[in-house]
Amino acid sequence: MNVFSNTAQPDTIEETEIVIKRSFGGPWKVVLWDDDHHTYDYVIEMLMAVCNISIEKAFMHAIEVDTLKKTIVFTGELEHAEFIHEKIICYGPDPRMSTSKGSMTATLEN
Repeated sequence: MNVFSNTAQPDTIEETEIVIKRSFGGPWKVVLWDDDHHTYDYVIEMLMAVCNISIEKAFMHAIEVDTLKKTIVFTGELEHAEFIHEKIICYGPDPRMSTSKGSMTATLEN
């Protein structure tokens, strides 16, 4: 005799898995956004340090972010783009401006 034959079956728990798909392929872009709280000097110095680019290229990005309100400072694989993005948003305020309270805004786009 099966002792479990007359007992109720345990409730089954339905599992739901939520998968957030993230495209790891490139190219990913790091976009730097304009604001009124950072000087050209800050943008140039930050981009030279973070993106390891020349002063001329950094200056061109400073002009572009000022005139077009955004500039793409990096294009490539996700891991490298995330690294550049993190360095930009953690760079800190512009010491030349009292209204600068933090880093510039940058976003990742695919």
